Amino acid sequence: MRVQVVRGDITTQQVDAVVNAANSSLLGGGGVDGAIHAAAGPALLEACRSVRRAQYPTGLPTGEAVATQAGRMTARYIIHTVGPIHEEHEGGGAHLLRQCHASCLQVADELALESLAFPAISCGVYGWSAAEAAPIAVAAVREFESSHPDTSIREVRFVLFNDEVFAAFDAAVRSLGE
Repeated sequence: MRVQVVRGDITTQQVDAVVNAANSSLLGGGGVDGAIHAAAGPALLEACRSVRRAQYPTGLPTGEAVATQAGRMTARYIIHTVGPIHEEHEGGGAHLLRQCHASCLQVADELALESLAFPAISCGVYGWSAAEAAPIAVAAVREFESSHPDTSIREVRFVLFNDEVFAAFDAAVRSLGE
């Protein structure tokens, strides 16, 4: 599996699925979530409402993932996950951050997708520093790869919006092997 780190806009990535760092309502928010909802258009909000009605009436739990169609985006799917809020969990909720990535990869594999793009889940308003989150995210990808040798996933891309976050993820990928 190829793991890349790129600086850019996750909403424009040419991948099978884009991961949305969503809030539990799935109904849009700020940051990456707001950008993805804006890029995907109103079809995404309706798809998320449908998921809420059918599967998660009280919201998507932290660490879990669910896929919807991607509306107007070039990706075919959006895989939504809710990251841990650092101050609400002992140790920041590292196990939940790891679970977010593993859950997204599992959903992508079940859909037989070959490529997906992750943002820096839980970094920003959820209080995680990129330096703390990046090794967890990259390790989760590598653990999934080693435990799923027949996965359909060929490429995982971490798409980061600023230099500081890019540097943290780049360092994590380099230290854990490309």
